[in-house]
Amino acid sequence: MGGCRVPIVLLACSILLACQSRPTTGQAVRASQFEIDAVAKSDVDMVAETSIDQSLGYLRELARKLYVRNPDQLQRGRYKTRAAAMNALFGLRRLKHYPDLQGRRSSAAIRLAFDENYPGDRVAAFVEGMRTMLIDGYGGRSELYLHNMLDPQKLHYLARNYEIAFWKLEHDHDPRGRLYLFSNSLEGSGDLSFERLAGKLIALQDYMAQVVADSGNRRIKNVIQSVASAVFFPI
Repeated sequence: MGGCRVPIVLLACSILLACQSRPTTGQAVRASQFEIDAVAKSDVDMVAETSIDQSLGYLRELARKLYVRNPDQLQRGRYKTRAAAMNALFGLRRLKHYPDLQGRRSSAAIRLAFDENYPGDRVAAFVEGMRTMLIDGYGGRSELYLHNMLDPQKLHYLARNYEIAFWKLEHDHDPRGRLYLFSNSLEGSGDLSFERLAGKLIALQDYMAQVVADSGNRRIKNVIQSVASAVFFPI
């Protein structure tokens, strides 16, 4: 079994890196692409970091699309522009704590987005919940080293939680029957971009769960439940 791990990890690297943007012709390769810290990383660590970066990119795109569909949330978050809201979520000076979230993160923040009494920015609550849940799924770190042990079961739960979150995004209504946040369901527009983003995020976490499990000869306890009645798994 041990001899099969290297091909699996190399395949994971090739799949994940193929989705990354490549330097344009004449663009210099930055020194950060090969750092001395990489010496202390396993192959799985480096694949996992790529997975985190790619997932954050998908979440950034999700936030942008949600603000386009739900511009009223900018006012609820006291932002003048979509760019300001995006910077608060993903910029260099990203807010570490949203006052309206009152310290909530992960699944608790996601649930706030669908709480009829929540007065704040629902897009920020949803995306920040997804982002912090992602980091928790990878052990609370965005950089991994040999002494950090990833848990494939947590990554499996992360994928299932993302399924629940996206189901709520498409189906949860306020007491008046109006969706809390518009996505694909906006008057049958036929825009499936949200579904594609959801599929990429979920598949990426499932794939990483399998890679980590295979690298350590560990088993994943698969969970089958109805998304409509499911509760978030603790991570």
